[in-house]
Formats: sequence, C-alpha cells, structure tokens
Amino acid sequence: MGNPTTAIDRLNNMDMAGFVELLGGIFEHSPWVAERVYSARPFASRADLHHKMVAEVRKASVEQRTALLCQHPELAGKEADAGRLTDASRREQAGAGLNQCSADELTRIKKFNQAYAAKFGFPFIIAVSGLDKQQILAAMQQRLDHAATSEFATALAEVEKIALIRLGALIDE
Repeated sequence: MGNPTTAIDRLNNMDMAGFVELLGGIFEHSPWVAERVYSARPFASRADLHHKMVAEVRKASVEQRTALLCQHPELAGKEADAGRLTDASRREQAGAGLNQCSADELTRIKKFNQAYAAKFGFPFIIAVSGLDKQQILAAMQQRLDHAATSEFATALAEVEKIALIRLGALIDE
C-alpha cells in the first residue's frame, strides 16, 4: 500500500477534520470509528491507535457492526467490475491476484459471494494480504459452513486485521 507517510506524533496533533480525513477509511467507508477515537489522543503508537479503534468497533451496537461489515466490497465483485473500489481495497485485491482471475475463478468467487451474503447478510471479508486466490477460495468454501454468530465474529476479526494493515501503510512510528 505504499510507504508510511504520517508520524504518530503528527497524527496526535491533528484537528478532528484532518484526523478523520486521514483515518476515515481505515475501517471501510466508516469514518465514525475515527471520529469516536479522536478524543482518545494522544496515541503512544500505531498499535495503541489500532487497539483503541478496535475497542470503539467492539463497543458499537450489533447494527453498527453489521453496517460496518456491509461497507466492505465483495471480493472480485460488482464494485471491482464497476471500478468503484476504494484505493485501499483495489490495491489489496490486486495484491492477492483477484484482478487477474480466470473466468472459472470469477464464476466460483461470484457464487461464493452470493451464497455467503444470502446466508450471513454481509459480504465475505478476509484480509487478503499474503494470500493467493486459491487460499481465498478455500477460505470462502470453509467459512460458508460456519454458524452465523461464529462467522460474524470471524468477519469482524478480519476487518480488524485489514485495519491494522492499512494503519501500517499509513502511520510511521
């Protein structure tokens, strides 16, 4: 995702508008997380910031957490097809090779996306960094067998991993 560009001490001295502008996309299309954590400054480190952001998500209502999950795009899905992925999502999916799927792989991913969303009510979410298409497809197949409460927790844990990866690319300690 590029080189770290913001030092933690600079982040600690930002006004709320700049802070939310910088960190509003760490949790996909959910600037409310950055807004809620702003008053927790100063952050000792990137890990401290992540921990406090995660705590805000965990304190949120089930409805807010479900909405957060629903902000994530499908893997190799309609947002990618329409060119509407955020820059971070586009880079992450491309890094896993999801922008270079064969027709068969795309068909399988789209079927998994549909089955998953129908069963759980939110898109399949996985931190794709370091994974390849086959690992992602295997995870999609495996996680379709989860119970709803288990998968909700798994999806939120994946969102937390994605946030940590994104903070790592953005915040220099």
